[in-house]
Amino acid sequence: MELNFENIEVTQNGKLAYVVINRPQLRNALNTETLQEIVNALDLLNRDNSVGCVVFTGKGEKSFAAGADIAQLKEKTALDVFKPNGMQEVYDKIEMFEKPTIAMVNGFALGGGCELALACDIRIASTNAKFGLPELNLSIIPGAGGTQRLARVVGKGVALDMILTGRILDGEQAHRIGLVSEVVSQEELEAKTVEIAEKILAKGPLAVKLAKLAVHAGYETDQKTGQIIEKLAQAVLFSTEDKNEGTAAFLEKRKAEFASK
Repeated sequence: MELNFENIEVTQNGKLAYVVINRPQLRNALNTETLQEIVNALDLLNRDNSVGCVVFTGKGEKSFAAGADIAQLKEKTALDVFKPNGMQEVYDKIEMFEKPTIAMVNGFALGGGCELALACDIRIASTNAKFGLPELNLSIIPGAGGTQRLARVVGKGVALDMILTGRILDGEQAHRIGLVSEVVSQEELEAKTVEIAEKILAKGPLAVKLAKLAVHAGYETDQKTGQIIEKLAQAVLFSTEDKNEGTAAFLEKRKAEFASK
């Protein structure tokens, strides 16, 4: 797959698709046009049955995404917050995307860049990664889910520390607080990402989809309601051909051939 965009690159390697923010001269800053291209790419990737997992990353080794485009941000007014397809809405689309997503974080992931990584299902960082939410320096707050997702991922106390002080964490520090699940050298980053993606892609695709749905939907409610969501998702999976294939392959000691049915 090779699709033409101005601010991102979208490529495919097997069942793994890459959405690469391609503005390295601006540290991969996220302007309005880039966000719209991400939405367009998600729509295409969602319809493409050959894609099983999506990796978000930034062009080059210096920056994953350095946040919102400050020149555009300076011109924002109060009502701009409520316009459709703002950064918060785009990241909601990423979080609820049917296929699993991985943030492959190289270099700076600040402000909106950090929030983009938080919207992904899994975050993998290189040792040169830099995570932070420095918006208060501009007298604004993290407004693309940062005040909510960060607290849910690392806990309220650590989230408040990061947001109120604006401190920047490197890859190792981000790993210690649970912000990322893996931290490796820059040279190993893509190989580790592919390794994790391949583990996901080997699973039943319907189960992957419903596991993601159950975790996200259940996390936003009480545990008992979450378990009901879990039970309903399991009921759906029990009725699928893939469940029969998965159990048969296990008993027959062979590799399962899932058909998403």
